[in-house]
Amino acid sequence: MRAVVGATAAALVITSCAGASSAPRVAAPASPTPTTQVLATTATQAAGGEPCGRGGSAAQYSRVIWIWMENRSYSQILGPHGHAPRLASYARRCGVATDYFAIRHPSLPNYLAAVSGSTGGVSTDCSPTSCPQRRPTIFRQLSERERQWRSLAEGMRTACDRASYGRYAARHNPAVYFPGIRERCLKWDLAMGGATGRFANMLKNRTLKPFTFITPNLCDDGHDCSTATADAWLGKWLDRIVASPTYAAGHTAVFVTWDEGLDGSSNRVATVLVAPSVTPGTRSSVRFNHYSLLRTTEELLGLPLLGAAAKAHTMRGML
Repeated sequence: MRAVVGATAAALVITSCAGASSAPRVAAPASPTPTTQVLATTATQAAGGEPCGRGGSAAQYSRVIWIWMENRSYSQILGPHGHAPRLASYARRCGVATDYFAIRHPSLPNYLAAVSGSTGGVSTDCSPTSCPQRRPTIFRQLSERERQWRSLAEGMRTACDRASYGRYAARHNPAVYFPGIRERCLKWDLAMGGATGRFANMLKNRTLKPFTFITPNLCDDGHDCSTATADAWLGKWLDRIVASPTYAAGHTAVFVTWDEGLDGSSNRVATVLVAPSVTPGTRSSVRFNHYSLLRTTEELLGLPLLGAAAKAHTMRGML
């Protein structure tokens, strides 16, 4: 269900059930329930050349990109005094989930949960060799169906590297934690490269795989550097994505999220959706989390729902 744009700003009330597998349905706006999703829309459609508002629906997407950033609460990014103007621009022109939460602290359990539907009992940032995970993942789901995926990590020197060094953190590259996909990981978990590197070439040559997980380095994701630095990196890559032949084809949806909020916070994080069919100015106040991200991606790619994703709210109503 897509938001409707009229002559003035409007609100579309959509209801969704936590365990439902179908798209949300339109309901009367008189009495919202605790699971009501409200999408507020802008007054006009996107002009030519804008990243969103190009028409279409969730059914058109066969390529999904995740970009994961580090350790910022929602208010630091998209709040009234946020410090991420490049991402805020995409949030205004596309869509943002305003009530989206990480699973827990610290980083690693969130990454594991997002790709498998479970933290696997992990509560620390343990290394891939000290806490290997043995359950299905979205990576394995695609591999079993003879469909490729890519995990692209900035600063990684060797494919599917389980060691951390420099500004590469293995704990931010979840594919390396699952021994059951090791053979494919060595082929498909690769260095990201820069403006003329692997990811840029995939966008240019329209060779993007059904699912791509992007892991910036420890500076560019904001872990070790400022929000402004992370936002500049993110804005640069979002600009490249939406200007690419791959995005122009209309089949690619991009989700940007943060692994977790600040320690001691509610763990509410910024999550922005950039896709051609998203109505500019879309806002969803449904309570989403990383399991929602997994569910939505599995639904778009026609995959079974893993673990807690089956009970999470879908984000397809934003498309």
